[in-house]
Formats: sequence, structure tokens, C-alpha cells
Amino acid sequence: MNYVEPIRDKNKLEDILKYLKKTNLRNFILFCIGIYTGLRISDILKLQVKHVRGKESIRMKEQKTGKGKVIKINKVLKKELEDYINGKEEYEYLIANSSTGMNPISRQHAYKIVKDTCNTFGIENVGTHSLRKTFGYHYYNATKDTAVLQNIFNHSDPSITLRYIGINQDTISDAYESMRYF
Repeated sequence: MNYVEPIRDKNKLEDILKYLKKTNLRNFILFCIGIYTGLRISDILKLQVKHVRGKESIRMKEQKTGKGKVIKINKVLKKELEDYINGKEEYEYLIANSSTGMNPISRQHAYKIVKDTCNTFGIENVGTHSLRKTFGYHYYNATKDTAVLQNIFNHSDPSITLRYIGINQDTISDAYESMRYF
């Protein structure tokens, strides 16, 4: 299994979102849900209109862990979701594979969307899990709150969380970069 990285560059992330919003709203919403919630792709793909319409939080049972989870919907995400689901039926999947909304796209299709989009913007070593890691990376950089991230990601130790979101690698790279002997 390949190790994927978060999208670290906020400017490139902003460019990706602007591009997707213009070219493909479904893919834009896929990215938005991933980077604003930190959910795994398997949980994102299960979301239907009824899970978000008129709601302040997403309530779900995580597919991987089987644990219940409540995710407060960020104001930015809420606005984008409201615009996106306008006119859609309750049963429709947010990330649908067709105009009927009867089925979500596959995990493989989601991977291709993330990989191809990021590669277009010169970002490599990414996959669907990069969206989850991007949430963690930018949350940590804004707050330095490892304990909350550890809880969100259900990690057993803060060091796992820091390694998971790429902070340890950033710190190691900075250490090498900072060395000056002459």
C-alpha cells in the first residue's frame, strides 16, 4: 500500500477548489466534504441528501470502526452543500455516479478523481485518504491541538496522529534544512 500525503499548500488547495467548482460540482463537493470533515472516503460515499439537508451535524456509524460519530458541519461546507443539494431528492447520494443519484461512485472512481485533479496541479503522492489527512494537517497547523485530532481520527497515541498527517516528516525535513556549518 502506498503512503499518501496531505495537500499542504493552501494556495494549490484553493486553486483546486476553484477549478472543481467551475468544472464539476460533484467532485468539488467530494473534495469539500473530505477536507472539511476528515471522513474516510468509504463514509463520504455513503452520504445522502437526507444526511445533510437542514442538519447542523452529520450523524453516522463509521464503516471502518463501527463507532458512532457526530460531525459538526462547518459553515463554509454547509453553504456549499445547501447550494449543491437544492432540487435533489432525499434518497440521492451526494457523490452519485449518475444523474439519477441512485448509487454513489466507487472508491476507485473517487481515487481517480483525487489523483487526476491533484496531478493537474502538480501535487503527487495523493489518494482519497489525502483529503482526510489534509483536514488533519491544516487543523493541526492552525491549532496545534493534537488531542482533538487524535480523538477525531481514533488514534491511540498523539505520535501516531502527527506521523499520520505528515507533521513528523515536515519537522524532520525542517531539521535537515536548518543545518548550517559554514
